[in-house]
Amino acid sequence: MQPNHIRPIPKRLEKRILDYDAKHSDYRGVRFYAYLTTIRKELVKITVAVRNKGKHTRLLKQVAVHGVYSDNCLVRDMDYSFMGNFRVGWYDEGLKYPNDLRPYYNDGIWYSADYKYYDPWAYIVNPRFALTLKEFRYSAVDIQNPPCIISYLRTYIKYPQAEYLVKAGLGKYVGSTMILKKIGSDKGFRKWLMANREELTRRHYYVDVVLRGYKTGKPLKALQAYREAKINLRSNDSLKPIRDLFTGSQRERFFDYISAQNTNVNTYNDYLKACIYLGLDMSLPKNRFPHDFKRWHDIRIDQYATARAEADRKAKQELYENFAHIAEKYLPLEHDNKNAFICVIARSPADLVHEGEVLHHCVGRLNYDQRFVREESLIFFIRAKESPDIPLVTLEYSLQTHKILQCYGEYDHKPSENILHYVNKVWLPYANKTIKKLAA
Repeated sequence: MQPNHIRPIPKRLEKRILDYDAKHSDYRGVRFYAYLTTIRKELVKITVAVRNKGKHTRLLKQVAVHGVYSDNCLVRDMDYSFMGNFRVGWYDEGLKYPNDLRPYYNDGIWYSADYKYYDPWAYIVNPRFALTLKEFRYSAVDIQNPPCIISYLRTYIKYPQAEYLVKAGLGKYVGSTMILKKIGSDKGFRKWLMANREELTRRHYYVDVVLRGYKTGKPLKALQAYREAKINLRSNDSLKPIRDLFTGSQRERFFDYISAQNTNVNTYNDYLKACIYLGLDMSLPKNRFPHDFKRWHDIRIDQYATARAEADRKAKQELYENFAHIAEKYLPLEHDNKNAFICVIARSPADLVHEGEVLHHCVGRLNYDQRFVREESLIFFIRAKESPDIPLVTLEYSLQTHKILQCYGEYDHKPSENILHYVNKVWLPYANKTIKKLAA
């Protein structure tokens, strides 16, 4: 296939392209159409770019040629743009550029490129032309209506059994070389396809599921469910406990088990996490595969919830005790001396929650209680002396730097100047002086 073999667009096909474009495209940028023809007895697809010139004129330009037997395609005045799009140059059609300079991809010369490149999606205006050629008379291209006719016909040339798939209503598997080879070499597989044609056309199955269904005789739905579950198991990090417990051939037994128990991977994962928390030996079959999964799932989840609640109660009790101990230790930092304001230390995590709820900020969350217990920072409440029980301003004091880390009022607003004066000029010097005494 040489550039000098390419003929101009036939008038009847040019008219068909323009008519289709007028009816189906409101887009004013470049769009692509294609038509089938022969060059030196080879069926080719010629891609045509179309764009507007002014209000009533449209320009057409041949930009790519793909043949069924050619390893390379021909491309002219077209280049890749970002995001997988293509840009087309129209210099020879009268659309000039600044200083009449051509862009690098717009020299009007046909270049050779790899077959798979420079092949934008394009509506083909004469798809049945392929059926007029003797070699493709039985290709079933009119039934398949493939996204790319040339690619389909290249497959058909190599694997004529593609026609068998298409006419059986299974054209969606034409792209699988494994299935095409199996059809060509295994009569039993062809019979199996016909016997399961209705189910195969109803939904799409993975190629390996189809081949395995034929080999094992297992239901396609079950094999597809296994396949999808395996994909989910590989990609979902939350299912790592199952991946670690069931490896290799054990996973097949696991999927058989959850299918037989009418459950799913996520429910089993909840059961497994509960068992691990409870310290059960999951190498024992009675724990891995309980006879009545639903019953034992409910039992383990209930035991898990009870154990977690008890652990949380103990942890909370310990937190409250430690918090109260630290508050008592730094109680001397409280201040109440001839001022309009007082400073009191938080006595419990509940005090932080109450302060945060009243002032609508985050002191009751985000682990401020843990930082308090670790003696990283302390939380103090600034109150008006005349109303000491009403939250006003909250401050966080660093025990490492002896500085105020945060000081906010309601909705994290900056306190008034008189409060800031009290905090920075009165309380902070007093607190730092008291800290030194405590250290001594």
